[in-house]
Amino acid sequence: MADVEVFAQERGLTHLLPELKQGALVAQDPTCHNRLDIFSDEDKRILTEEVTHKWRQTPMLYYMVVMSSLAAAVQGMDEGVINGAQIIYPTQFGIGDPTSKRDSWLVGLINSAPYLCCSTISCWLTHPLNHYLGRKKTIFLTCMISFLTCIWSGLTNTWWHLFIARFFLGFGIGPKSATVPVYTAECSPAPIRGALVMMWQMWTAFGLALGDLIDLAFYFIPDTPGVTGLNWRLMLASAGIPGLIVCVQVLFAPESPRWLISKGRYEDAFNELCRLRFSRVQAARDLYYIHVLLEAENEMKKGRNRVVEMFTIPRNRNAALASWVVMFGQQFCGVNVIAYYSSTIFVDSGFTQVSAMASSFGFGALNWLFAIPAIFTIDTFGRRNLLLFTFPCMAICLLITGFSFLSTSETGRVVGVSIGIYLYAIFYSPGEGPVPFTYSAEAFPLYIRDIGMSFATATLWFWNFVLSITWPSLILAFKPQGAFGWYAAWCCILWVLVLLFVRETKGRTLEELDQIFAVPLGAHAAYGMRQIPYGVKKFVLFQNPVPEQIYEFESESEVSNTGGEEKARREVKEDLGKANA
Repeated sequence: MADVEVFAQERGLTHLLPELKQGALVAQDPTCHNRLDIFSDEDKRILTEEVTHKWRQTPMLYYMVVMSSLAAAVQGMDEGVINGAQIIYPTQFGIGDPTSKRDSWLVGLINSAPYLCCSTISCWLTHPLNHYLGRKKTIFLTCMISFLTCIWSGLTNTWWHLFIARFFLGFGIGPKSATVPVYTAECSPAPIRGALVMMWQMWTAFGLALGDLIDLAFYFIPDTPGVTGLNWRLMLASAGIPGLIVCVQVLFAPESPRWLISKGRYEDAFNELCRLRFSRVQAARDLYYIHVLLEAENEMKKGRNRVVEMFTIPRNRNAALASWVVMFGQQFCGVNVIAYYSSTIFVDSGFTQVSAMASSFGFGALNWLFAIPAIFTIDTFGRRNLLLFTFPCMAICLLITGFSFLSTSETGRVVGVSIGIYLYAIFYSPGEGPVPFTYSAEAFPLYIRDIGMSFATATLWFWNFVLSITWPSLILAFKPQGAFGWYAAWCCILWVLVLLFVRETKGRTLEELDQIFAVPLGAHAAYGMRQIPYGVKKFVLFQNPVPEQIYEFESESEVSNTGGEEKARREVKEDLGKANA
């Protein structure tokens, strides 16, 4: 308790000393409240329900969750409304010739403009924006930029003007994509933190589906005198409305306690935690937790070039490589070809424009619905296993889609393309959909995590840009079967890259993750190759081979024999004794 008293004096929190002492005891031993009389009956009930009813949280926490979910939907709508608009605006701007290489590149450039901004500029602004403005103001600023640039996009009259407007939309997309999941994690209690962070991907998928639905709704709006292309203008402008709603919501949301503590504002952090938790003891415990972790993180940063160390230290380099693979894979599995161009793909296969947009909504809806189970499967089956299972399935679906264009029957072509795209959405959503952001957020050690996430998100948006700008010219040069076959081949390549270089991180502590990523790259690649015959024996021949364990954890080795078990029991008793003292 002496450390707690020093902490309270140094931070001007002596008036909170009783709560801080109680919080420190709970931090040391989460069950001590059942044995000690210093906790009130109300505190005991609340601390017990943290475990038994983990989804019973304060209204303010769920307000924050709703706001974060809507911010994710803004992200999806920003990305989705262009899908329907692009089958209308190119003709008006004189770039709608389907046989022109110039026009195909210009359409790709306009569609990819936000992601060019994200990868080159805006993602790298995430750290300074969060450092100086905080999470709330960064979310407000980026959502306001999304609102204004969406309205701007709807007012353009040339292709280059639309490109400029959508390029500036990237300043709203990039920092928001990195800030909102971090903000959610920093405000959430530990038992439900992972599930709430996972909702970013789920509600981004919802926003994509909503964008497709809005495209369909506005398609039938006729032009008015003096306004040509009112339907596509409303499509692009409507994506900004949820961003404006988030701007209003965020004014009443709590600031991230972790950010406040990093600025030395401990009193404000405690007050915000009190809004997010039922009990002042919970708030004091989490305040002390965050303080200890930040102190350790700051100590690790001293005198170190973190950017250089991300690539020179093997443990960090292995994490960076694995994050690069999953982020690159999320784009080159081909998902955003369908997300951004599905309406055009359906039209080319024989659908009418209205049917194509309705079918695009079906893809978006499936993408959202099958993202919901991922909240549970990602921690049940593991990140790596989900990727290894879904990549081959996505490759098959892309081949079905591409080679359906060879059918001479329009009905057969339409049915084949629809089946391929819809099955693809079903396999993508629980695998490459949620895994990349979750994996990258946990792979890096604390002291370089912010830089690592900037690197990961910049990777994601750069390849998003490459994919979206090249698709129109790719399909013109290779035809649909060749273009879809290209990304099917990449799914097979990515399966190999995941097998060799991506390590399993499910259910591991920070210390265990250090040991996982410390395994030499060559040793892990060799282990991945040995898993191929293991998989054949287990899943093809239905045998029961003994799985190889490449990761050796200290906690496991210490209790692997009777002496180790005795030692573990003694250590637990000593810890309980200290907490009671």
